Amino acid sequence: MNVRDRLTGGRAVVAARDEDSTPDTTEIRRLAEAAGYDVVGEVTQRRAEDLRYNLGEGKAGELADLVAEVDADAVVFEGALTPGQYADLLDLLPPAATLVDRYRLVLEIFAEGAGSAAARTQVRLATLRYELPRVRRTTEESVLNRATEKGSPVLDVERRIDTLEAKLDDIADAAADRRERRREEGFDLVALAGYTNAGKSTLLRRLADDLAVEPDDSNDGDDDPGGSHADLTETAPTEDRLFETLETTTRRATLGGRRALLTDTVGLVADLPHDLVRSFSATLDEIGAADAVLAVVDANADEEQLRRRLETTVEVLAADATGPVIPVVNKVDRLDDAEREAAFAVVDEVLAAGDVDTREPVAISALDGTGVDALRTTVIEALPGATATLRVPNSGEAQALVSWLHDRGDADVTYGPESIEVAFAGRPSIVAEARRRAADLRPDDGDG
Repeated sequence: MNVRDRLTGGRAVVAARDEDSTPDTTEIRRLAEAAGYDVVGEVTQRRAEDLRYNLGEGKAGELADLVAEVDADAVVFEGALTPGQYADLLDLLPPAATLVDRYRLVLEIFAEGAGSAAARTQVRLATLRYELPRVRRTTEESVLNRATEKGSPVLDVERRIDTLEAKLDDIADAAADRRERRREEGFDLVALAGYTNAGKSTLLRRLADDLAVEPDDSNDGDDDPGGSHADLTETAPTEDRLFETLETTTRRATLGGRRALLTDTVGLVADLPHDLVRSFSATLDEIGAADAVLAVVDANADEEQLRRRLETTVEVLAADATGPVIPVVNKVDRLDDAEREAAFAVVDEVLAAGDVDTREPVAISALDGTGVDALRTTVIEALPGATATLRVPNSGEAQALVSWLHDRGDADVTYGPESIEVAFAGRPSIVAEARRRAADLRPDDGDG
């Protein structure tokens, strides 16, 4: 079996099975089209799962016949196929046809949009981890293969996984170093998480100070925040796509006088297995390292979708978020009072059952700005903070300190004839550093 990072698209037949009702193929068709397939037919079945084919044996044969009849290049299967089901169903199809289940299809769409090294590495690693048990199931290794460890597709995949894991570790270390530099510069880190199309990118644009950023001038000076943010992007896309990519978009924002970096993380996708989700570790690290996480949910989704998507979000955040989580109930402008009440009831129920440090939900419309000011206030209250009153002699060194404080927090400055008093609020580590610098200028600075 040849493991590919990307599929080829082409003509596809969609297959779906559901135990309780006739399957709805709307979403899997959209997924297939997003991956470049032209859907030319479908086979659906209402029945319990068959251990061999997932579909019943007769329906699996019908699927194979349809693929041959319409000259399809692939079968796109809604849901998950076990390695055994994958191998047995593939054997029924025409020799040139490929078989792709929903999870592999999701990875393909991510692969198409992966631009950064971190995104490409994560997609390749997730793909190989997904394919490994299927390679094992469909590959018959000879004794010679096992003895010499040469020519084995399984060993080849395992070696590629090891290489990518090492590369991803290096990427994660570099990202952690970058986040630490940003904290030293006084930035609070806020991550936006949530199901795809919940409105995260629109909210990012609403909260950000400006969509223009300075180019990276490779200046490593401690007091030059503009030279160490090469990953800040000039656009925050808001297209109505099923979901975007593994890329993250980071923008600057000012919250209550404090500088923050907002990171729009990848849109979550329901029903992905845990091992695949964990393959997106470099992206999830942005959530884990954030001082606060905005969990954005689409209140306009129907009740079952809202519940399922919020459960997916909470599940990921329970494993990764270390800072407080602020539920952001978006698109409330599309709801009447009864619908809003019903949406909040679902949110409260799911959050109560989850193991996440959450604050009170905030209702907003990222599109028209409703509730965004209240959200800013909630974020400010959730961020780690400390205060100090600093008094220093009025001198050139003190003016430099005041400039440093303005860049790293909320500084209210009062000038006297011989002294300067600053009421300062910011990150605890920055406040501690401010105290130290003020003490260097005047040991009895009187900070409080």
